[in-house]
Amino acid sequence: MTSEVQQWLVKALEDYRVAQHELVLPETDVVTTAVCFHCQQFVEKVLKAFLVLHQRDFPRTHDLGYLKSLCAQIDADFGDLTIEELSFYAVEFRYPGDYVRPTVEEARRCISMAETVRQFVERKLGVSLDRLSADQ
Repeated sequence: MTSEVQQWLVKALEDYRVAQHELVLPETDVVTTAVCFHCQQFVEKVLKAFLVLHQRDFPRTHDLGYLKSLCAQIDADFGDLTIEELSFYAVEFRYPGDYVRPTVEEARRCISMAETVRQFVERKLGVSLDRLSADQ
């Protein structure tokens, strides 16, 4: 695994951990917009890490469906991931605006999707993200 791939994965894990830490708080303290955003970022970065590993170019995008389709061209199993709804959280909550704040239940669904992707990618890459980050 190249240094660039490791860097993508370490940055992804940082996003995952932020989301996890929020959900340990009492429900009234959870910043659900942050949980959903960081789950989206985690998934985006691990997909990009997979593409970098396989030396595939990709555009600047937050569209997880598109990134998933690029990964599925390399490994068809990626097509089975259900992650598209996370794309909504890439920019929707980053700036002030008129939107409905996600519920804690919605935030938990996002972390569940991220966990599924984490397990999937760890199997595909044969690596533990926790071990990888400890080596950095």
